[in-house]
Amino acid sequence: MSQPTYIELLCPAKDLETGKAAISHGADAVYIGFTSFGAREAAGNSLNDIEQLIEYAHLYHARVYVTLNTILYESELERVQHLIHQLHQAGADAIIVQDMGILEMNLPPIPIHASTQTNNVTVEKIKFLQDVGIQRVILARDLSIEQIKEIRDATTVELEAFIHGALCVSYSGQCYMSYAATGRSANRGECAQLCRLKYSLVDEDGNVLATDKHLLSLYDFNQTQNIASLIDAGITSLKIEGRLKDIGYVKNITAHYRRAIDTALEQRPHLTKSSSGKCTYQFTPDPDRTFNRGYTTYFALGRGGTMASFDTPKSMGKRIGKVKHVTKDYVVIESDEPIHNNDGLCFLNQSNTLVGFKVNKVDGEKITPAQAIAVHNGAIIYRNYDHLFTQQLMQTNSADRRIDCELLVTIGNEHLTIQLTDEDGISTTLSFNVANEPAKDEQKMLDSMKKQLGKAGNSPFRINKVAIEKSQSDTPFIPVGTLNGYRRSLLNEHSKKRIAEHKIIGNSINPSSKPYPEMNIDYKANVTNSLSEKFYKRHGVRDIEPGFELNNNSKGKTIMTTKYCILYEMNLCDGRVKKVNKKLYLQDISRSYPLHFDCPRCEMRIDSPNE
Repeated sequence: MSQPTYIELLCPAKDLETGKAAISHGADAVYIGFTSFGAREAAGNSLNDIEQLIEYAHLYHARVYVTLNTILYESELERVQHLIHQLHQAGADAIIVQDMGILEMNLPPIPIHASTQTNNVTVEKIKFLQDVGIQRVILARDLSIEQIKEIRDATTVELEAFIHGALCVSYSGQCYMSYAATGRSANRGECAQLCRLKYSLVDEDGNVLATDKHLLSLYDFNQTQNIASLIDAGITSLKIEGRLKDIGYVKNITAHYRRAIDTALEQRPHLTKSSSGKCTYQFTPDPDRTFNRGYTTYFALGRGGTMASFDTPKSMGKRIGKVKHVTKDYVVIESDEPIHNNDGLCFLNQSNTLVGFKVNKVDGEKITPAQAIAVHNGAIIYRNYDHLFTQQLMQTNSADRRIDCELLVTIGNEHLTIQLTDEDGISTTLSFNVANEPAKDEQKMLDSMKKQLGKAGNSPFRINKVAIEKSQSDTPFIPVGTLNGYRRSLLNEHSKKRIAEHKIIGNSINPSSKPYPEMNIDYKANVTNSLSEKFYKRHGVRDIEPGFELNNNSKGKTIMTTKYCILYEMNLCDGRVKKVNKKLYLQDISRSYPLHFDCPRCEMRIDSPNE
């Protein structure tokens, strides 16, 4: 019988607490950043916290991946190499990297995943990463399901794809806008998020096509409807973005996709989830009820539909109704759902500016705001803070994840043997000496054994069956407290055994001369240290331009490359034919960024200002 293919739900961990919450709510794996070298500077964690998360995860045979996915400077190479050895010793299941210089280091046998920051778009690039020893490639969010199928057919490397969360408007790893404008590098985890700011779209003659709009601010990613298709296309790891998101968000979105993936797996018996245990929830997961800017499937099904939120980059939450009537004291809202005190509501005013307010009192459809607001009749109302739902999420028992087990109790001569076998077939057996004192009521004693030994308490286990076998005629009397002690010892030992038996399939990077798909690379390859340069030269690259952050002059260089197109979004492009033939610029209060449209490739470029 062939081994099943494992499907993984991979979730973000801002910190130790959030990582544990993700696992308890159904994650098969989590990714977390160290204090340095992760692509989210504000989401760093100590080695001690990462070790604690690893131990917790391995109990469920869930995995922990550590992000080291920034570009590296020369002075950091030795420190990063030492850190990778520490992470291997701590039991990390993989590291996620961007800088190819890491592959030239003296590494332990730890799996390496190529971050989406390595710009994983083409079959040729992904096959190259596979050939040099990368165990998993995290695909660009911009790929369609059909493109993913083509990659799967041409490669054997593990493929990971994002399914939810914020979208970078640029191809990942190819955005230099933040560094060019502020000196904060996105490839160093310091993105200033200029894509969320307001811009005007102006042509070369000064004609304004759009004024003060968030022209680069995309909706959030939501692939709920495409989970089964992504799995069928060959994705084995489905990833939620959000290492800066709060614990309530992670609980809700993890639970939502756990259910969606489990539904898909039920129809595919050759596939199974990659970790152990089943979750029950004290809330109904709903992605609309936590942070979101509205949703898009982006390019999963090809180009089509709106992708950007021109009016606001902020979370609008869930649309719940509209304003019927306004008085000086309250607002009458016709709502599809109950509104509660302390909810946060918002709407776009008649100037298309997002306005929010807190609910102070609810009397039927009459909503009294906590502060005076100027709202108009017919305004569409969204709830961007659901007070009751948030309270549910913040409960410590919002989810319960249990590993199914069975017990076999054998009564022998002055000893009791208990064997626990879990859903993965892992067994732990303990024997206890017992006094040779027959129970006065044998059936009552047997019932007590089943009851006390069958409790799992706050452990990660669920004991579904307790079977008792006897190799002697008498059943000994064992006090309830003693039985409870036996059970606690058994569950503790089994927890240790599960952690010890967690398997990490390591691989060693053996330097090779596999040819890189390009003979010459420019600054967009992000080469910022000698080891990275050595890597590319080893693989046949002749000319290597230093990374953008090492360039002294960025004027006129492309600072963003994106599959998203402002012209298409504004209905100024009919497929691959522009309806505007003049040069266009994005303007903020101090800069004018030239735009270029590569219509055959269906891509847009933003250049650094020439001034």
